[in-house]
Amino acid sequence: MEKMKVGFVGLGIMGKPMAGHILRAGFPLTVYNRTRAKADDLGREGAVVADSPAEVGAKSDVTITMVSDTPDVDQVIAGPAGILEGVRPGSVVVDMSTVSPELERRLDGKLREKGCSLLDAPVSGGDVGARNATLAIMAGGDRGAFDRVLPIFQVMGKTITYCGPVGSGQLTKLCNQILVSVNLLAVSEALVFARKNGLDPLTMIQAVSGGAAASWQLLNLGPKIAKRDFQPGFMVDLMQKDLRLILETATANPTPLPAAALVQQLFKSVQIKGLGREGTQALAKALEALSGI
Repeated sequence: MEKMKVGFVGLGIMGKPMAGHILRAGFPLTVYNRTRAKADDLGREGAVVADSPAEVGAKSDVTITMVSDTPDVDQVIAGPAGILEGVRPGSVVVDMSTVSPELERRLDGKLREKGCSLLDAPVSGGDVGARNATLAIMAGGDRGAFDRVLPIFQVMGKTITYCGPVGSGQLTKLCNQILVSVNLLAVSEALVFARKNGLDPLTMIQAVSGGAAASWQLLNLGPKIAKRDFQPGFMVDLMQKDLRLILETATANPTPLPAAALVQQLFKSVQIKGLGREGTQALAKALEALSGI
């Protein structure tokens, strides 16, 4: 059976390896990135490099977007030369960014006017998960569209979950980000506590990682903090964007989130120091400053 034609818009830290997996799985691929040079490697592997998101939509049965923030998704889908201008009836647009659930519902309405549909399918796993095709994918939207796109999800991710109607994927991802950010605060506190009391941080991580304290954040970011490696797998600025979405959603549907609000303030202090493009493990620097380390 002929494979679906896939489009991919947004070839950043996450998007480029995700698109690469799709191409190497044999799906005909058309790509677009605002900075065209980032698409050149995929072009050399056989992808078609488009001049606009509209061109991607016109050439694809399934068009995936992976960009930074809510306004960016709105622009590449519904803006000038956006996917909506070229999308073909019967196709599916899959937004894998982490953005406002309300935007996803609005864009789904616009796509349905064109005989198409939208899946919101944000991911977790960072750059490591993107490179290794082990992402967790949380999808919301029409169940039939999800089933149709599932073979594409399976080449990018390991844990793929249908979460409900449009917007459900984003809401699930925001739950994920509450867990990630608050857990990272606990990891940072434990490392500061260890250093202040004369423990070797790496030995401490090894000692506790086999028990109930083990977590992805501890095992993946704890050693980076200990080794002073603050290169981004996921940037502070992007986590702050996610925390903003969490707190906005919690305000609209009143939900007390004291720990998430605290992490957001601590990340703000990291941004004020000009470190917003460092990895989220730079949260430890806020606690180190408070501790006089």
